[in-house]
Amino acid sequence: MSDPAVRFAASDDIGVITLNRPDNRNSMTPELLDAFAAATAEARAARLRCLVVTGTGSCFSSGADFKSSVQRDADQRAPSERSYAMYEPFLSLLDIAVPVIGALNGHAVGGGFGLALVCDLRIGALDAKYGANFVRLGLAPGMAISYLLPRLIGVARASELLLTGRLVDGAEAERLGILNRAVPAEAVLDEALALARTIAGNAPLAVRATKRAIQRGLDLQIRDAARLEAYAQAESLATSDAREGIAALLAKRPPTFTGS
Repeated sequence: MSDPAVRFAASDDIGVITLNRPDNRNSMTPELLDAFAAATAEARAARLRCLVVTGTGSCFSSGADFKSSVQRDADQRAPSERSYAMYEPFLSLLDIAVPVIGALNGHAVGGGFGLALVCDLRIGALDAKYGANFVRLGLAPGMAISYLLPRLIGVARASELLLTGRLVDGAEAERLGILNRAVPAEAVLDEALALARTIAGNAPLAVRATKRAIQRGLDLQIRDAARLEAYAQAESLATSDAREGIAALLAKRPPTFTGS
């Protein structure tokens, strides 16, 4: 195919990664995974303030492609290492310093659901299905789903979804807290981009520090988390953006942040 399996584009400090194999439900083929890793590397190298991840067609991603060998035949590593290597391109989003918004244009199932959970925020289609159906296939979850989902919606609710393999629609996903917002499918990308523009309008160093504190704070004791925040806040207070933000507040005008 001449069309790339994954596209990356950037405009006005906002990047967009698009899974582009709708005929195969944007499933995790070696081609798509390699292209996703390359797109993520482009995003890391770009001067972004926010990143959006979306797909084409009726699926955000259906996860593993069981019609093809996702774990590469030539890979001689241990089975656990081969499994991890399969998910690593999607997990590379964790290396993005700026906020990542999942614009879930359609179904996000299995590894595709894991990709959605790796994002910091999620806007999803109302009529799509979301969840990890691994146990219905005789498999244990992968891609850190059993780590991410309990932290997102609580242990009891996550346990129910993971142990039953039940999929939920957009409305229920929003109620559970999986989605920040559920909207009609045709509005998903516009809603995600509007959210990205709001985030990109804030002080970029402070936004990055806030994301880092949220990620690290999940596994800290409360006083350790407060100290981590205090360190980040002291650093941000010394920036030009902080001086500009305070000056703009006092002058009752919009701030102009430069990332310095």
